[in-house]
Parts: sequence; structure tokens; C-alpha cells
Amino acid sequence: MMIVVEQVVALVVDATNFVTACASSAQAFKTATLLKTLSVNALILGEIGVGKKSLAQYILPDAPIIEASEYNEILTALQNVNEIIILNLENSPNIKKIVNVINSNSVRIIATAKNYFVSEYIDDIFSVKFDIPPLSQRNEDVNELVKIFVKEASTLFSSSTKFNSKNFIPDLSKNSVSLKRQVMIHSLIGDIKDKELMQIIESFLVDKLGSHSDYRNFLYIYEAPLIKAGLTRFKSQLQLSDRLGLNRNTLRKKIADNKDYL
Repeated sequence: MMIVVEQVVALVVDATNFVTACASSAQAFKTATLLKTLSVNALILGEIGVGKKSLAQYILPDAPIIEASEYNEILTALQNVNEIIILNLENSPNIKKIVNVINSNSVRIIATAKNYFVSEYIDDIFSVKFDIPPLSQRNEDVNELVKIFVKEASTLFSSSTKFNSKNFIPDLSKNSVSLKRQVMIHSLIGDIKDKELMQIIESFLVDKLGSHSDYRNFLYIYEAPLIKAGLTRFKSQLQLSDRLGLNRNTLRKKIADNKDYL
């Protein structure tokens, strides 16, 4: 089964790890492939974690990569290179100056920016602009990315535990960034021991303690997951109150106290 999964992943992931399992990402990759053969400037738009940097590197694999906020570094590089990748163009403190230097030095640029980015200088420098949709619109890509991240987590944690997708709802708030973090945590939890879990809680709490009501303030860290897990497993407050040895009114109060975390 593992061999089949690896073969499937290989079919939809290029050398830059840009997944192309759905039509919209495949089209973005097709555009990037075309740009490899053309000497034009391009702007890749999209949310964080959608693969903008991966496609930029695919188009210009040998170009230096510089954050737009590193203004002086960009100006220096533009005097010494023929091509450059600039990330997060919306963070540039002086886009007009950069555009002028690029045009005067005939440097090829592939840039990335958030999809809300607007500037009066964009059309002066970019012949091609294209979007990469968020993962919330790329369900097939999400499935393939989960497989990739699970395999990476298995290697990283030397874990033999099979990834349990039950109750796993992908966190796409930051696209691949949040999804990868979630898969790593989910994979780690599947193999974690009680002492390791207590060490994590200890590390979380050690710098937060200090008031006279800390026991009450941090009790939710124990109670909320216990109640949530119990409701998931036993399906009813009646059964859960019996298993926990609590009367129903006490359980209801604890559920109300922890409502923000359930």
C-alpha cells in the first residue's frame, strides 16, 4: 500500500514540491512552465502557503531569492545579477525605485505578492500576472499534501503508528503552512506517551504561572480536552458523567465553564 501511495504522490509533485492534483494548480504550473521558456517578468499572486515561492523557484532555479522588505539587499543584487526572485512584494518600502532599477538594468524578475496587492507600478514591470488559488478551493491538492506531510512526519519522528485520519479536519487557515503543522502535531499525538504529554504541558505553563489564581485559570487545559474527548467517545452527557464519576449538574457546569474550548 505504501508503494502505491508514493507512486501517486510522485505523479502530482514536481521537484519544487508544488502539488498539481487539481485543475487550478495544474494550470498555474502550466503557466510557470511556459514562463521558464520566456524572458518576461511575472507576478505570482496568492495567500500565504499556496506555493508561490515554489513556482518562482521553478521558473528561475538559479536566481537569488530576497524578501521585498530587504530593500538595500535588493538594490545591491540588482546591480550584480541578470535575474532575481523577490518575495512578498507588498512589503517593499519603495516599489517605484525598485521598478526603475530593474528597468534600467534589464534584470528579469519573478515576484510574489498577496492576492490583495495593488500598485500603480505593476503594469510597468510585469508582463504576466497569475493567481494560485487557496487550498480551500483545491481539495485534491489537500489530500496529496496530507500524504506528503504524513510521510515526512513518519520519517522525522521515526514513527510506526499509522496516521489516524478519524476526526482530522484539515486546518487551511494558512494553507500548506497550517496544514503541515497540523499533520505534524496529529502524527506526534498518535505516538505520544503520557510523560511526554505532561512535559509539553509543563513547558507551556512554566513561564505563564505567577498569579494567585493560576490553578483555576489553567484548569481548562486538563478539563476541556477530557470533556471533549469524552463527549466524542460516549456521545452523551449522561454516559460521560457516569464514566467520570460526576453528577450531571457538575458536568454541565464544567461544560459551560469550558465552552470556549469545546
